[in-house]
Amino acid sequence: MKQKTKPTIMILGTTHLGNPGLDAFNYKMDDVLTPKRQNEIKQLVQQLKEYEPTKIAIEWDQIYDSQVQTDYQEYLQGKFELKRGEHHQIGFRLAEEMGHSKLYCVDYRLDHRKDDPFIPWDDFDVRLVDYHTFAKEHNQEDLLPRKEEYSVDSDVELHEEDDGRVWIVPKNYISIIDMYIQDNTPEGRRKDHQYYLRGVARIGLESQYPGANWLSHSWYDRNLKIFVNLSRITESTDERILLIIGAGHVYLIQQFFEEAGDYIIESPLKYIKSEDVN
Repeated sequence: MKQKTKPTIMILGTTHLGNPGLDAFNYKMDDVLTPKRQNEIKQLVQQLKEYEPTKIAIEWDQIYDSQVQTDYQEYLQGKFELKRGEHHQIGFRLAEEMGHSKLYCVDYRLDHRKDDPFIPWDDFDVRLVDYHTFAKEHNQEDLLPRKEEYSVDSDVELHEEDDGRVWIVPKNYISIIDMYIQDNTPEGRRKDHQYYLRGVARIGLESQYPGANWLSHSWYDRNLKIFVNLSRITESTDERILLIIGAGHVYLIQQFFEEAGDYIIESPLKYIKSEDVN
């Protein structure tokens, strides 16, 4: 048998289970701490365990690593109550099941790093990347992500807040496992990526490129650094790394790994099976 020569990466796209509301479009999750949801999450963790991850990476900036490790150690000692976020509900549970001593924070958020030497924050003009305001002021709102793009799905309702955020509210109950199957379909991830290129990237006029600036300065930059951080925690070709991250990130990060060509990429759909749900 030919010896394996590449490490393996699996990217699990996720709805944010704790409803942080940080995105333009936010899926409204019901309380995952209810007994029924807890049972579904435990079943999902058992399915993901079949992947046999050697490391579990989560969507937390590295500047919070110390706090994450402290929380995890207290969880292992029975002194920490898991909160609703997926990094706790799935990441901590699965890491414990696998006997891991820690989790890995691989995110990079510029808004959390005002000391970044490459950004002169004191002189930085937010208008250079504020595509949302630019679109409203220059009659380019048709290029913004629109509620109508989600309205084709008759299983959800859309609630818009005064600040422009939209909550996607499911009409019918869907199990956690079925939700993760939906979150990780290649078609859905490509569609998310296309929203940026067909709309946001084109916002601007003449020498002004707020949409392209935001994508390159924030979105592409962030995802590329996540890719690099995952590479940095890879220590051998036997690694089987699992990344748990918001579903919108999956397309770009997977693209980076595919283009690099030095990892085996596995799909979560190989392990998540709705017929296993009790």
